[in-house]
Amino acid sequence: MSRPAGHPVAPPVVFVDTERLALDFVECPPPPLSDGERREVDRRWAATRDRNPATFDGPLVAALGLDLAGPGRAAVRWARMTYRHRALREIRPPGDVPGSVYVTVLLPTDEGLVLGRGSRTTATPGRWSLPGGAAEPPAAGCPLDLDALRGHAVRELAEEVGVTSPEAGLRLWALTRGAPFGSLGFHFLAPSVPADLVRHRHAALAAAESARGVGPELDAIGFAAPGGPASAPLPCADYLPQVLDRYAAAR
Repeated sequence: MSRPAGHPVAPPVVFVDTERLALDFVECPPPPLSDGERREVDRRWAATRDRNPATFDGPLVAALGLDLAGPGRAAVRWARMTYRHRALREIRPPGDVPGSVYVTVLLPTDEGLVLGRGSRTTATPGRWSLPGGAAEPPAAGCPLDLDALRGHAVRELAEEVGVTSPEAGLRLWALTRGAPFGSLGFHFLAPSVPADLVRHRHAALAAAESARGVGPELDAIGFAAPGGPASAPLPCADYLPQVLDRYAAAR
C-alpha cells in the first residue's frame, strides 16, 4: 500500500534525551507465550538452525518498555529471554513483541568512526554496523545498569575489532528507541585511536579466529567520515544513518 502524499515517514529510531534523565533498570517476568506460540517459536528456531548450524540460542535482554517514573527519571523495563524468541516478531502484532537491548561503540579514528560488516556466521551477514551487539542478562545477584552495559560494550569492541578500551573511558553518548518493537540502543563513545591501529588489531583478531576454525564476527571493517558521501554503507543497521548524522552534527 502506498503512503499518502505528504504523510511523514517515521524514522527507524528516535533519540531519548538522557542529559536530564536518570535511568532505573527494572527486571520483569518475560511475556507469557501460548502453547501455540511456543510451538511456532520452536519450529522457526529449528528452521534457523538448519540454515545456519552456528546459530546459538543465547540469553539476551529483552526491552519491555521505557516509562517516565517521575521528574527526571525513567524506568527501563526488561526481561531475560533467548534469541529464539525473536521469532515473535513474525507471529505477533508489533506492539505485542518485546524489543531488544543492545550496545554499540562509537570509536573515532583519524579516518572516521569504525564500522564492521557482519560475517556469514552472524545473525545479520553482510550488514554494516557499529561494533556492538545484543546485551546479555547479568549473572544472578548482579544488577543490569549503565555500568553493566558499558562493560558489555567494552567486551564487544575487543571481541569484534580487537581493540581494548578502559570502561572508564566510555561514556553514554546517546540512547535510541526503535520502531516498531521499542528496541533500546545504548551508544557509547570511546576515546579516539589511530585507524592503522584498528586495521592491525582487526587483522590479527581475524587471523587468530580463522586459525581456530570459527572466523571473525566482522569479516571487514571500514571508516565512516562524518558527512562523507558513504557515511552509511548499505546494507546497514537501521539505526546507523541517524547515529552517524547526529555524530556529524555534534562535531
